[in-house]
Amino acid sequence: MAKIGGSLLVPCVQELVKNPMLVVPPRYIRPDQDSPINSDDTLISQIPVIDMQSLLSEESMDSELAKLDFACKEWGFFQLVNHGVSSAFLEKLKKEVQGFFNLSMEEKKKYWQHPGDVEGFGQAFVVSEEQKLDWADIFSMITLPVHLRKPHLFPKLPPLLRFSLFVLDMDLQTKRAN
Repeated sequence: MAKIGGSLLVPCVQELVKNPMLVVPPRYIRPDQDSPINSDDTLISQIPVIDMQSLLSEESMDSELAKLDFACKEWGFFQLVNHGVSSAFLEKLKKEVQGFFNLSMEEKKKYWQHPGDVEGFGQAFVVSEEQKLDWADIFSMITLPVHLRKPHLFPKLPPLLRFSLFVLDMDLQTKRAN
């Protein structure tokens, strides 16, 4: 099975905030970074947008790949459009993922990252006890190809979320085959 990296286990942010705090724990303070911008429409309009259809078109593939390269290197993320997944389905999936994060901690522990792995519930790529952490919890999982799925994750997901991911995977596999 392919390994995409490892991570040390760290406390769950959702659990940390249940106890009143007067200060943010030092491990989550990043003085080397600019303060976050709360609401700036100019910045939002600059977020890279990648067009899937342009990536598949011989005429525009090179320029769209250059945009994708820039987005990954300079921003670390991008918005993907014209991917063929309906807005209604994405909204449904978003609600199911939110439902996952709203599960009790006891339930989420079933999905906890295994030591040295990045898939599961927790934080990814934590390599030392001194490393600054993100003020967020994540859930990361490979769904395709099917043989790379971790048996302790996908089969145990809440049924509606698992079914939606299955439908999405089947749709993607069908599109790849055509």
